[in-house]
Amino acid sequence: MSYFSELGLAEPILRALEAKGYSDPTPIQRQAIPALMEGRDLLGIAQTGTGKTAAFSLPSLHRLAANPKVPQPASCRMLVLSPTRELAAQIADNMKGYAKFLRLQVDCIFGGVPVGKQARRLASGTDVLVATPGRLLDLIDQRALTLRNVEIFVLDEADQMMDLGFIQPLTRVAALLPKDRQSLFFSATMPQAIADLGKRFINNPVKVQVAPQSTTAERIEQRAIFVNQGEKQALLTISLRDGLADSSIERALVFTRTKHGADRVVRHLAAAGVNAAAIHGNKSQAQRTRALEGFRQGGVPILVATDIAARGIDVSGVSHVFNYEMPNVAEQYVHRIGRTARAGADGIALSFVAPDERPYLRDIEKLTKVKLEAQALPEDFLKQAASLPAAKRTAADEERSDRFPRRDGGRGGRPQGGQRPQGQNNGGGGRGDGRGRGEGRRGDGNRGAPRGDGQRREPGEERHPRPTGTNAVGAHADKVRKVY
Repeated sequence: MSYFSELGLAEPILRALEAKGYSDPTPIQRQAIPALMEGRDLLGIAQTGTGKTAAFSLPSLHRLAANPKVPQPASCRMLVLSPTRELAAQIADNMKGYAKFLRLQVDCIFGGVPVGKQARRLASGTDVLVATPGRLLDLIDQRALTLRNVEIFVLDEADQMMDLGFIQPLTRVAALLPKDRQSLFFSATMPQAIADLGKRFINNPVKVQVAPQSTTAERIEQRAIFVNQGEKQALLTISLRDGLADSSIERALVFTRTKHGADRVVRHLAAAGVNAAAIHGNKSQAQRTRALEGFRQGGVPILVATDIAARGIDVSGVSHVFNYEMPNVAEQYVHRIGRTARAGADGIALSFVAPDERPYLRDIEKLTKVKLEAQALPEDFLKQAASLPAAKRTAADEERSDRFPRRDGGRGGRPQGGQRPQGQNNGGGGRGDGRGRGEGRRGDGNRGAPRGDGQRREPGEERHPRPTGTNAVGAHADKVRKVY
């Protein structure tokens, strides 16, 4: 008899777990499931990859199945809120697997797809709804959804919700939920601001903590290479090319701070014959899904991502994580490198640290209490860098180079002729694009702002292009016309 059967879970759920090959619970499952089976609220502190989706899904599905009801129109019995589209889809897929032999419907809604189609799908109601905050409120505002019948509420990745500026949408959701409900609140870290947020949702919770806050997995080997910003692209290309050639790298995630930086990295890798794809907020939902699926299936061994993907990617076999640019929020480092060393495997996290990024490194080491091992540049690095083919420049690159020229008067790019640029910030950096805008500000973490069509953008949802024409802002190079 397995641990799950000893808990008294419904037979159809046990059958689904057996089909998935689950027999031994993870620490958070062992601690959380008994309390949730009793109907208690829960405060869970756990990193990604610890099995928390099953920890809240199994007892919740058991409760819903034990008290079968026909869902009311335009409503749900269980609501799971997730910060990103990818994570929402991932949770929904897992829950559908656990509910495979139950007569329960699991649905998922997020931005980037027509809201009308989702509204029609929810017209008859659903048992479980996994949603991102912006699209959830879109449907509520259109009276296509009500939360008055929610029996179980789950807020996942609360700290990332806070980082992405979802505090006001979450406050609205809290006011719309019925008071008589079971609430589950999960976060990888628990600073005071997150704890205060949790008080709005949970009442006298059981607290579960499976790892010290902001710790990194012991199986991850963490290294740092100190390199000038302008040399990072060459270093990355050489590292990935050689690692894929000798099979020391099986599958790697590369993190940049900006969307344009991610695209630029992919173009340079493609020029060197390295197969890579990018995932970020300027990509359509179809492009993001295609890139992620290619990475998951192994057809694309390198995925370049902004921090939107730091917690939305659950792919086994990621052997390496590269911090092409250091995150300016230390906690984000923990989430980034948590993509490797999953399911008992080992992993390597390699950080490229430019001179102006050393303060970020100090913050990370202070938070994690781990001193990153310094690694030297590859042998004959300058010679190898000089021999790399140049990436094809796009029209957007040309425009940015003209608008934001490099301090030394050049046009950016990798070091040529083996010359080491001194203290440059060109090429793919959060501050190196001349504007100092990180991805979390305007791209992926758009703070749930309205888009102009009345619908909120989810984290990572692409912006609509600006209008053009004689009355459009910026229609003329030398003046701005007002729009009436």
